[in-house]
Amino acid sequence: MRNLKKFFSSEEARCKLIRKLGGLKGYPNLNEGKGDAVMNRRNFLDQFDRREFLETAGVFALGLSAATLLTPKAADANGTIDPSSRPFRGLFPVAQTPFTPDNKLDLDCLAAEVKFCHFNRVPGLMWPLNASGWSNLTEKERMDGAEAILATAKGGKTAIVVGVQAPGGDIHAAVRFAKHAAQHGADGIISLPPGAPNGKVNEPAIWDYYKTLGAATDLPLMIQSYGDMSVDLIVRLYEQIPTLKGVKDETTGSPLPRIPEFRKRTGDKFVVMAAHNCLQMIDELRAGFDGYVPIITYADLLQRVFELWNADKQEEAFEMFGRVQAFQTIVGATQYLLTARGVFKETTVVRNASHVFGPEGVTPDEAQRRVVRESMKHFLGPYLRA
Repeated sequence: MRNLKKFFSSEEARCKLIRKLGGLKGYPNLNEGKGDAVMNRRNFLDQFDRREFLETAGVFALGLSAATLLTPKAADANGTIDPSSRPFRGLFPVAQTPFTPDNKLDLDCLAAEVKFCHFNRVPGLMWPLNASGWSNLTEKERMDGAEAILATAKGGKTAIVVGVQAPGGDIHAAVRFAKHAAQHGADGIISLPPGAPNGKVNEPAIWDYYKTLGAATDLPLMIQSYGDMSVDLIVRLYEQIPTLKGVKDETTGSPLPRIPEFRKRTGDKFVVMAAHNCLQMIDELRAGFDGYVPIITYADLLQRVFELWNADKQEEAFEMFGRVQAFQTIVGATQYLLTARGVFKETTVVRNASHVFGPEGVTPDEAQRRVVRESMKHFLGPYLRA
């Protein structure tokens, strides 16, 4: 099975399988004319992700009749996949929260982050979470920002997951945020547990909180784990809350030792995303996390790392990851790169930047901005689309 997974991790191999399935109802025929085949291939691969290929390939390799394979429509009815949804797989960066010089939420720049993700084929975006400075936002700013993001994402392929945690673990406010997200077309919601990020969490409060939040909407719910939340606790929550579909695993320490237990105990049906800003992404790719949650700055390049790795181009993925890691060591690069790339304005301000970027998270002066721009052109330019 390991060799089978390796074989079907490349796009070309998956397409060979699809050609064998070309006569099945609901599957595209990739043996058509060149132009049609390219479009069919692109559209189909957008809807049918690697895990679903592995499931299909597993049945095919076992020698079962091709007629027994589920078409997308039948699979949807069976609860296996939902072809209309945007899959929670790949890079799901956390959007920054831009402000004008007079401390007003800049909705245009916030929307520009969505366009940046869409243009660069980044599959998801989360806002507002810790790296967005959510605790510094008013309720109105959060709702205005969510509406701007969701309106911009409408009709695109970037899934939007809205953070709904509230100061003090206020479940009533969290429910308001969740319902607002649902009303405006969010693809999912995510929340820290009560007590986070500055206090202690306790299991009874966690149970009450997530049960109430999960029942508030039909949206897929994700937990942003915190502190010493165990795999056992999260899995038990998953078993009891129908809308709970995944976790951004950000407990103390690395998420790497935890993923085998998540996979085993949920039958590989629970979305597990790695947090900690992709610092261990190579090991996390090897472990097979579904998603990766860095800050947005390098999301398109890290998405390329993800795609290269899953296309069996590990050396190229490693080189690209190293390029990103090296670029982050340039003073002011992470703070200024979105501006240098035209997503933010030269006048954009990040409220409480030291909280978002760390103690030295200040906007670089003009001389250092020039260094970042020149370095971007030289070291990243050939790999950037926008």
